[in-house]
Amino acid sequence: MSKIATSKKSSSKTTTAKKGKANPASLERAFSSIVVDGIERAPSRGMLYATGFKKEDFKKSQVGVASTWSMVTPCNMHIDQLAVSVAQGINEAGGKAVVFNTITISDGISMGTEGMKYSLVSREVIADSIETVVGCQGFDGFVAVGGCDKNMPGCIMAMGRLNRPSIFVYGGTILPGEHEGRDVDLVNIFEAVGKNAAGSCSAEQVEAIAEVAIPGAGSCGGMYTANTMASAIEALGMSLPNSSAQAAVSKDKTLDCEQAGAAVLNLIKRGIRPRDIMTREAFENAMTLVIALGGSTNAVMHLIAMAHSAGVKLTIDDWTRVGKRVPVLADLKPSGKYVMARLVEIGGTVPLMKMLLDEGLLHGDAMTVTGKTLRENLRNAPKYPAGQDVVRSFDNPIKPSSHLVVFRGNLCPGGAVGKISGKEGLKFSGRAIVFENEEKALQGILNGKVKKGHVIIIRGEGPKGGPGMREMLSPTSAIMGKGLGKDVALITDGRFSGGSHGFVIGHVTPEAFDGGPIAVVKNGDPIEIDAEKRAITLAIPAKELDARLRKWKQPRPNYTRGILAKYAATVSTASEGAVTDLGF
Repeated sequence: MSKIATSKKSSSKTTTAKKGKANPASLERAFSSIVVDGIERAPSRGMLYATGFKKEDFKKSQVGVASTWSMVTPCNMHIDQLAVSVAQGINEAGGKAVVFNTITISDGISMGTEGMKYSLVSREVIADSIETVVGCQGFDGFVAVGGCDKNMPGCIMAMGRLNRPSIFVYGGTILPGEHEGRDVDLVNIFEAVGKNAAGSCSAEQVEAIAEVAIPGAGSCGGMYTANTMASAIEALGMSLPNSSAQAAVSKDKTLDCEQAGAAVLNLIKRGIRPRDIMTREAFENAMTLVIALGGSTNAVMHLIAMAHSAGVKLTIDDWTRVGKRVPVLADLKPSGKYVMARLVEIGGTVPLMKMLLDEGLLHGDAMTVTGKTLRENLRNAPKYPAGQDVVRSFDNPIKPSSHLVVFRGNLCPGGAVGKISGKEGLKFSGRAIVFENEEKALQGILNGKVKKGHVIIIRGEGPKGGPGMREMLSPTSAIMGKGLGKDVALITDGRFSGGSHGFVIGHVTPEAFDGGPIAVVKNGDPIEIDAEKRAITLAIPAKELDARLRKWKQPRPNYTRGILAKYAATVSTASEGAVTDLGF
């Protein structure tokens, strides 16, 4: 019997986005024909001749290639060349490729600074900018190539909004660095900073790790947010098989790009659009793979946002429902032993997806960008080699159910999300130590103010309050570096890097800026966390909590001009995906 819970069958009927209805006369040029056909469109053709168009190109499907190339981060510094490979694949398959750029920021570089407030905001900017270019130019379809964390959900959100044939290509994972005979990556540098504060790692040793941990192009090497979201998108059906599990600089990745270019032409010809693929069942497939891989807490929020863009209702409670039946099988960092490159070496995500399908944990009938169902894609999938221990069997899981735990309780009535691997335990009770922002918390950890038994509260870091919902990688890494990983817990209305581990819970809703209970926690308050009951309890009398909330006054916003102010004014709660178009 299938282990998949039943849900309402999503319609497979092809839908048309509200913006730019298709011309039924030509499926292959449904949008570009509106822009370039006819005597009155001669000025448009004139502009395009100048960019390199030939007369015959105006009879081809025009396909955008959204590149997130930038030299601000190693995650994206090679994507310009990948975009060229995508364009080559499009052109050789009979389409006309048009490459354009959108932005990226670097989480790893901005982490722990005021600049990190722009990170989640960049997801919306990426989605908005791709929608703007594709909608304006009349592309018949597009391929998006992304590397760093927010690129991926941003690209998919644009696909869901536009609903034009499209494919996502992951820029690929970085190869690991090596230090003293072991694999190292960005998170090792952050944790070395904490070890330095604890006196167990010299400044010279920290710098030695920093010099080798990131050896070249590609996204951060563990099962952090970039690799998590790439894997989720593959299971969603929006990228080609194993696109999520290839090294950034490799022949496989170049071939993936070329094949994606050809595959998008097939989608255009067949009229297969993102909303035909991104059904509720497809999102359940994405959630399932994220859990099996031990993926990032950010996936909860990003997948809810992506589903919103596609008109699919997904909630944090769906993660609880799916999580009860899906085990964690991959022993990947940050909680596990291996970097993503080791999963790539044994065959990537495809063998794992075949295992999940055979176990009845995936919807095999879900359509994908190959034009085939997931079951058809996996029909001849290989098995992992004997003796490998990167991915475990179902009778020997890392954890029998999901590590992504959705909490409720009087401290987070709207929900909160924790990554509970089991290694840090399933329960924690302690006394609150409250910090009003990430910087103050980091200093409190490094200077010894935070001690065994504390529940660290970092507030004012939510989507509106920050604004931007910064990731708390610096504090969580400092906790691990100081050797406090099993001795303290951390709760925040901010969020976490995929590299964070320990007893940490984020996405607290309502956030402090909205007057959620986290806003009135005081130093010394008893707090109880129970991952089995999925509850967080501020253990004070209800009358006391009510009295504190009545006295609470909303703080002034940190920004009143510019993009951070606009974001704070429009963003939804973390439990709703932190999207900026919820009410439209």
